[in-house]
Amino acid sequence: MQLSILTFLCALISTAFALRFEIPASSKPEPICVRDFVNEGQLVVVNIRSDGSVGDGQVLNLVIRDSVGNEYRRKKDFAGPIKVAFTAPSSAAFDVCLENQLQSRGHSLSRSVEMDIESGSQARDWNKIQSTEKLKPVEVELRRIEELTDEIVDELAYLKAREERLRDTNESTNRRVRNFSVVVICVLIGLGAWQVNYLHNYFKAKHII
Repeated sequence: MQLSILTFLCALISTAFALRFEIPASSKPEPICVRDFVNEGQLVVVNIRSDGSVGDGQVLNLVIRDSVGNEYRRKKDFAGPIKVAFTAPSSAAFDVCLENQLQSRGHSLSRSVEMDIESGSQARDWNKIQSTEKLKPVEVELRRIEELTDEIVDELAYLKAREERLRDTNESTNRRVRNFSVVVICVLIGLGAWQVNYLHNYFKAKHII
């Protein structure tokens, strides 16, 4: 019972989600992108399934790239299932972009797309691991939970490091603003003193005072 509860909790925290949406065909299509974040060295598996068929008057194109500039897959004019697996070389956000090009005018066409993105331990083929290493079901679950726990710890460590970096940036900004304010006040005081001294000398030269 405790093992099932722990598995459920880890599965809630792990990165895995599925989407289903319609992509209308257009002569000038705008790409529809789904963004996710991945840590360095993490395995990512993207499963996409679309209805329709090649040559039905619309061309469905796929491009997967990250914010660093790495391109993992580019597929033109596909239909049916497609699977992309890659290991992230660095911690970055990546975009899965789809566009549906209309080939013939005067028709209202669209493609239904189902997208499933898994990362980390969720992306691994545990059935294959169980078969290869001849593990018992309980051992497989414990192994999966161990990897999920490690991923959660790594994520918390990353969030902590990011929070510390943002705090340092905030403190540095506050310090610079404070120093700038002090300089401005000193300049204003000096300018005021100079003006008072100038007016005093001016009025004295004019024999006003």
